[in-house]
Amino acid sequence: MLCLLRLGASAHGWEGQGWTLSRIAWVIEERFGVRFSVPGVWYLMDRLGWSWQVPKTQALQRDEEAIAAWRTRTWPAVSHPRRP
Repeated sequence: MLCLLRLGASAHGWEGQGWTLSRIAWVIEERFGVRFSVPGVWYLMDRLGWSWQVPKTQALQRDEEAIAAWRTRTWPAVSHPRRP
């Protein structure tokens, strides 16, 4: 299975090389006929010595102004919902 993952996500039809737990679950099911939940894939990958990673670079399309506006306008409204 690890050799399938080392090929990268794009070798299995996704854009980019990034793996997600749901993508890994899909590959396992397609190749081996075994269905795993997302937490089950996380457990399996951890047992195999794989860990989560964060991209080293940020997306070129990143809009800092839009992010700042969202943080000041939207986030306060949704972060702590009021109790009735």
